[in-house]
Amino acid sequence: MKLKSREKVLLVFACIAISFLLFDRLYYFQRSRKISALREEMKSIEAQINELHLYHKGLKEVQREVEQLERERKTLGEKVLRGEEFKTFLRHLARETDSSQMKMISITPSEENPPPEDKKEEASSPYRKVKIEMVFLSTFSKLVNYLNGMKELPFLVQLKSLQVERQENAHPLLKVKMVIKVLVTEKEKE
Repeated sequence: MKLKSREKVLLVFACIAISFLLFDRLYYFQRSRKISALREEMKSIEAQINELHLYHKGLKEVQREVEQLERERKTLGEKVLRGEEFKTFLRHLARETDSSQMKMISITPSEENPPPEDKKEEASSPYRKVKIEMVFLSTFSKLVNYLNGMKELPFLVQLKSLQVERQENAHPLLKVKMVIKVLVTEKEKE
């Protein structure tokens, strides 16, 4: 059986088409699938790198904040009253009001009890919160000077409440009820 020229040309084109098809299926298609898989893997790795970069930035920021809080804690530790300093502070409060424009009626220090859920945290803390209730008679200008003097103290004093009433029997003097809070520790300065 002899092939005609037309059949020979068709056979050559069929062989070329089959070879292209085999090349596509066996080599090119496999390579393109591997390339797309590698591209997807590269995208996921780049996403992980970006995530790690953001994590690293966040970690550095947290580290800076921790260092800043540590410095603030040290400065606050210096602004806490020690045992003897607290007694001196109470004497100073009483002495400051020994003038004709100010008369101390009472000073009552009491330790502030934390709520039950905070007791575990408070047990580990070296600081105690002490509330000082003071009642005294004062002129308004002397009261303002007294409060400004408290603001300039070298330790933390928190004014919790201030109540001023006019007294009819002691006309220029006002009755002042004030509650302040201070932190006290038994530790000595480092």
